[in-house]
Amino acid sequence: MSYYVRPMTPDDLPEVTEIDREAFPTQWPPADYQYDLKNRLAHYTVACDPAVVITPRPPEDRGGWLRRLLGRPAPEPLTEPKHLIVGFVGFWVMAGEAHITSIAVRTKYRRRGIGELLLIAAIEQSMAFNADVVTLEVRVSNTGAQALYVKYGFNQVGVRKGYYLDRGPTGDTREDAMIMTTANIQSAGFQEQVRRLKEAHTGRWTPAWAKLPVP
Repeated sequence: MSYYVRPMTPDDLPEVTEIDREAFPTQWPPADYQYDLKNRLAHYTVACDPAVVITPRPPEDRGGWLRRLLGRPAPEPLTEPKHLIVGFVGFWVMAGEAHITSIAVRTKYRRRGIGELLLIAAIEQSMAFNADVVTLEVRVSNTGAQALYVKYGFNQVGVRKGYYLDRGPTGDTREDAMIMTTANIQSAGFQEQVRRLKEAHTGRWTPAWAKLPVP
């Protein structure tokens, strides 16, 4: 299967929010991706499955008779059908640092290399934005994600105590976060490492890569 990545748009917000709630059902507070999409420091990329086409619903025309009576325009026409979003990644760029704030994949699409595809996209885009390093937090219990980050040159540099707040039926619980960061992503050695890993990964999945925006 050939998954591909592209920049997130406002039309993607319902699917991205759905994936977030599926991936982080007890995390509090829930993320506000509509706000982030308007933030010039934030950058979001989605992964899509071209084998699944989503047909949008027609806009609901409540009070159509009143609209016509007042001569108001009809609701916006339907957007074009689009491919199912199966995952997303977001990061902020500030003061030479690209900080990955979220990365998530639909449950039934996990273990297909999509998380790695999104991580590659975030690293490459961070390079294009002239960031010096990429940082992130990861739950101390999430050893699978930690292994992926180590593979791409991330190292543990600290711990944030009680960073993750989970709100569940038995009350609030907290979990520590491991802080991980890369070496200089603009160095020739790091970029060569990512190039080789990307070539090995995309050779297996042959995704169609979108051209990501550069400021």
